[in-house]
Amino acid sequence: MFSSQLRMPSRRLSAILVLACLATPTAVTTVATAGDGGTGTPGPTVKGSKAKLRHGLAIAPRSAPRAVKRVIAAANKIAKGHGYCNGGGYSRWNSPCYDCASAVSYALHGGHLIKRAMPPTSLERWGRRGRGKWISVYANSGHAFMTIAGLRFDTADTRGNGPGWARGMGWERSQTYRTRHRRRF
Repeated sequence: MFSSQLRMPSRRLSAILVLACLATPTAVTTVATAGDGGTGTPGPTVKGSKAKLRHGLAIAPRSAPRAVKRVIAAANKIAKGHGYCNGGGYSRWNSPCYDCASAVSYALHGGHLIKRAMPPTSLERWGRRGRGKWISVYANSGHAFMTIAGLRFDTADTRGNGPGWARGMGWERSQTYRTRHRRRF
């Protein structure tokens, strides 16, 4: 009898945690702020104007602006070892899992380009219209991903579960997304 009383609250807690992971990003009221992490420190670079993929991580081009190198470094921090969960990464920058838009937000925050995590609908309005020279964000009401120095950073159609890097556009067709960039990049 005593053991069944202990199981009941844990079942309720499990149900609450499952529902929390299934919640849409727009329903989350707290947001990750600049002081919570998510900043990138540029690492090694490669020649040319395109990033290279090595062992699942991106190596920034030497000619890229510092902010672009920081975005790549931040994206690398979550590219391996962090899973996918809907609504993850919005309340804190350092999260065990991220969804598509919070992964993009984490990377942009690493380059000091945003202050808080944004859902896909907010990324549709971020920056300016069109593709950027170094960074392009693709967003619609249901998904977001980005290209940085020629590589795609996404949670879909990449190796592993969760955020990762890939060459090319994958299954997403860019014409179904709003494409955004920052003026300098």
